[in-house]
Amino acid sequence: MTEIDPGEATSTAPAAHREPSDDVDLRRVGLHPDFWYPVALSRRVRTGRVRATTFAGQRIAVYRGASGAVHAVEDRCAHRQVPLSMGVVEGDTLRCCYHAWAYRGDGRISQIPYLAKGDGRPPRGVRGYPVREAYGLVFVFPGDPAKAAATPLPHLPAFHSPAYRTMTFSRTVRCHYSFLHENLLDMNHQFLHRGVVGRLRPELLDRRTTADSVEARYLFTHAGGKRNRGANLLAGEGIGGSDSSDVMTIRTAYPYQTLDLVPQDARQPAFRLWAAYVPEDAEQRTCHAYGLLMIARPRIPGALGLAWPFIRRFTERVFAEDRMAVEAEQRAWDEQGEDRNHEIFPLILDLRAVLRANGVPLGPRAAVCAGGARCGQDLPSDGRPGGPAAPCPTAR
Repeated sequence: MTEIDPGEATSTAPAAHREPSDDVDLRRVGLHPDFWYPVALSRRVRTGRVRATTFAGQRIAVYRGASGAVHAVEDRCAHRQVPLSMGVVEGDTLRCCYHAWAYRGDGRISQIPYLAKGDGRPPRGVRGYPVREAYGLVFVFPGDPAKAAATPLPHLPAFHSPAYRTMTFSRTVRCHYSFLHENLLDMNHQFLHRGVVGRLRPELLDRRTTADSVEARYLFTHAGGKRNRGANLLAGEGIGGSDSSDVMTIRTAYPYQTLDLVPQDARQPAFRLWAAYVPEDAEQRTCHAYGLLMIARPRIPGALGLAWPFIRRFTERVFAEDRMAVEAEQRAWDEQGEDRNHEIFPLILDLRAVLRANGVPLGPRAAVCAGGARCGQDLPSDGRPGGPAAPCPTAR
């Protein structure tokens, strides 16, 4: 039995970013990998267990070792390509279920049980991903690992504030992530939710756009109709509801999205939402939506606990209606093979420009290699168009 020198394994490097032009179909623009993305709920990554996750076609095995630290590695064994998420956690290493090759948390091979000293040199290890835990989520950095340390996690002070309690959401949605950004930012779709919020009249107060963000402020007025009890409780208006006007601020700060609702005459938001839409497949037509809904605690002790089930049911119903709409948009895109939307709202046109400018192009085959690069065709070995073909440098 031979231990493997950790210096024998190497990681892959991501491809350079290419900015798409404004006439590129947004649904063919991928999410930029050089950010921290949630891929699992912390509570579901238990000590001594491993979970299979994905980011844009990159299969990632996330496991928690005996020390309590979470690790993330490419989800395939370098030997026979069997998923490491089928493996066994031993201490802080992950052992493949097939031939028992063991990997450290950085993806380097630590042991091959049957390898003798005279045997041939073993293959390199697999890619290890920078990983961090925050806000009850496991974040990985799927892009250039050299940029991970200097790239901050999202800043959510309300999560740790005693004035708020957080409700966590984790759902798969079968659509391109851009549809979800548009859905939340464009509040003119309230007719969709008329059965739970009654007749809401949104008025766009102002909008702001920068190179990597779009922000909108709406004035919401309840214009009649039956309003769900959970909506009243979430907005801090009590069971009886209120005819007050609320100000809602929604912001896409690439690649995340936030929403704050401040009731009339209130000093702080009644609730604050943070959301990330993490693509799962290489073509990015399915994503996993992670949401943290931070709800202000009322003055009456225990009141929020009593309201919690009503708020949960309300938010789940609203999300189900939104998911129905955005998945229908994705089906239309799939059937037509292009984006035939006739968008006229300037706010959403601004948003689309920001998402295009900050994303990365997806090729027609949209295969994503272990290094985060866009694959699907061979690369010229001499760097010149038309040069002799060479395989992707990150392929093993």
